[in-house]
Amino acid sequence: MVEPDRQPRYQGEFCVISSDTPPDTLLKGLPMTVKSVCVYCGSRAGAMPAFADAARSLGQDLAGAGWRLVYGAGDVGLMGEVARAAQKAGGDTFGVIPTHLMSHEVAKQDLTRFIITETMHERKKVMFMNADAVVVLPGGAGSLDELFEALTWRQLGLHDKPIVVLNTAGYWDPLKALITHVIAQGFADPSLADFLIWAETPEAVMTDLRAALD
Repeated sequence: MVEPDRQPRYQGEFCVISSDTPPDTLLKGLPMTVKSVCVYCGSRAGAMPAFADAARSLGQDLAGAGWRLVYGAGDVGLMGEVARAAQKAGGDTFGVIPTHLMSHEVAKQDLTRFIITETMHERKKVMFMNADAVVVLPGGAGSLDELFEALTWRQLGLHDKPIVVLNTAGYWDPLKALITHVIAQGFADPSLADFLIWAETPEAVMTDLRAALD
C-alpha cells in the first residue's frame, strides 16, 4: 500500500511519469479552483444495463457541475461510459493509466489530460492526489483495491476526502454488510463505517458531494 504524500497536484495535456522522474518536474500544478472527483469503477460493463446508465448519468452530472473527472483513462466498461458522458457534456477529464494497461483498457487518449505511469501504484497515487473526493461505482477487484486503499488512508488520518459509494441496484450491499461484520468482530472501530457515504443514485451522489465540498 502506497501512502499519499503532500506533493503538488499534476497537470499535462500528455505526460509520461516514470519511477525516476524528478518529483518537481512531473507535471505543472492544476488550477485549485476547480473541484475534481476521482471515480473508481469497472473496466467491464457488468451484467445489468443499470450500471452503465448510472455511470453515464454521473459523468454528465459531474460535467454539468463544472467539476473535473479524474479516472483510470480507460475507454472500456464503466470507465469508458463515465468518461464519454463527461466529455459529451463538455466536462474536463483527467485520465491516468499504467503502460501495461494501455491496450487492455483501451487507453482513451482524447482526454483533456492524459497521463501514463509505469506502475499501478503510481497510477493510484496520481489519481488520488488530484482529487477532492472519491466516488466508487460498481466494479471488480481493482475497484475494491482502490476503495480500500482510500478507506484505509482515511482510517489512518492521512486524508479527509469524502468517499461516496454509488450502490446501483444494490450492487454494493454485500460490501456494506462486510464493513458491518468487520466492525462487529472487533477488527475496526465503529468510526470506519462513518468514512463511507452510501448513495443509491447518481443524483444522490451529487447531493452528497455538494454537501461535502461546498
